[in-house]
Amino acid sequence: MQKKTWILNFSVFLLQIFTYSKALDVTQYGAVGDGVTDNSQAFLKAWEAVCSGEGDGQLIVPAGMAFMLQPLKFQGSCKSTPIVVQILGNLVASSRGNWKGDKDQWILFSDIEGLVVEGNGEINGQGSSWWEHKGSSRPTALKFKSCNNLRLSGLTHVDSAMAHIHVNGCNDVTISNLRINAPESSPNTDGIDIAVSSNVIIQDSVIATGDDCIAINSGTANIRISGIDCGPGHGISIGSLGKDGEIASVEDVCVQNCNFRGTMNGARIKTWPGGSGYARRITFNGITLDNVENPIIIDQHYNNGDSDKSTDDKSSAVEVSKVVYSNFVGTTKSEYGVNFRCSERAPCTEIFMKDVKIETASSGFGQVAQGQCLNVRGGVSTLAVPGLECLALSTDMLSWGTMPEQSCMLPQQSVQPNTRPLQDPLWVYGSGGQRLGVCNVVLTLLISFGFSYVFC
Repeated sequence: MQKKTWILNFSVFLLQIFTYSKALDVTQYGAVGDGVTDNSQAFLKAWEAVCSGEGDGQLIVPAGMAFMLQPLKFQGSCKSTPIVVQILGNLVASSRGNWKGDKDQWILFSDIEGLVVEGNGEINGQGSSWWEHKGSSRPTALKFKSCNNLRLSGLTHVDSAMAHIHVNGCNDVTISNLRINAPESSPNTDGIDIAVSSNVIIQDSVIATGDDCIAINSGTANIRISGIDCGPGHGISIGSLGKDGEIASVEDVCVQNCNFRGTMNGARIKTWPGGSGYARRITFNGITLDNVENPIIIDQHYNNGDSDKSTDDKSSAVEVSKVVYSNFVGTTKSEYGVNFRCSERAPCTEIFMKDVKIETASSGFGQVAQGQCLNVRGGVSTLAVPGLECLALSTDMLSWGTMPEQSCMLPQQSVQPNTRPLQDPLWVYGSGGQRLGVCNVVLTLLISFGFSYVFC
């Protein structure tokens, strides 16, 4: 028995000798996780080190600590690719009264190839001190600019002053397994905004905010959204597009297998009068609705939320075409489940509906919600929504049986960075969060089989 104990102790001793860690920890650079001290300079020093090639391209924000930060810019390009930022603790923004610097965004990652931001930590924008100042400049909490091959996953985002996450000028992006929360009354607190980006996947996340759960803005293509639980909020929106005469472009967007719960809108496309360009080849498929005010809406008269003040005397409009709504089921709190309000000068064309069943929540199950349409051309597989006689009845238009599935195929992605999962036992075993070398992996296995002597 004593011999076995000695062997085990000696094996653990060897394991500790051969354990090493190259990953950098922000506390090594002076960060103090007390939730009060300004840690901005410590984080910038840690970033400079990891970006220059130290730490095996890995930076850790440790668990169990809260780091207050003023506005920060993590700038590339970097020598290391990929760069992995593991946020295991909490990041807390300064309140409005103590804010120093840029009010466009709080945390910015810019010009970084192969950036991975992951973890089970929290990013808290402390937005409540900003929301009452709706008309003044307010910062987006987390922004990515020109970061190709980007991965964002696992984090909780709460109470941004403005939008929680903004992705601009990025290609090959995967966003997954996030929780985003802000009060329903908080103004303009979009969950995720995408602009001027392509090949973007957003999946398996829960978003509850005071504005759009996800907004797809101009300059985007090949966007795939799935497994989103949205509500409260304003739904998933294309736009707004065309403001101040903008030439807009959005194409090849698929939203599928999403739930909307108590939202103002479900599947929405919104464009300003006077704009130009297009929003086309857009599919909403497999959507569940629970007491949604406007389940399906196209609004080419958008005027910052007040379409009634918009007029149709403009010479141009963003063209909306090739939009498919397929497999919708659930309830609406309003009389109308479908509302197509398009421009007389640039009508919505090739708008198709298949298997849409929306009932009014107030009257109980069984009463079908109405539809209304203005300047729309397209088709329906069945006349399941009264009031949509503007859409021609069609059983084979655009290959009904396969079109939603084909248009929702995932785009080709670049090879994802080979990063260790947070719960990898070889990462955490006996190392206090440090990474174990290959020798340690072998040694650990030998220990488990009762061997006590190994060469590395």
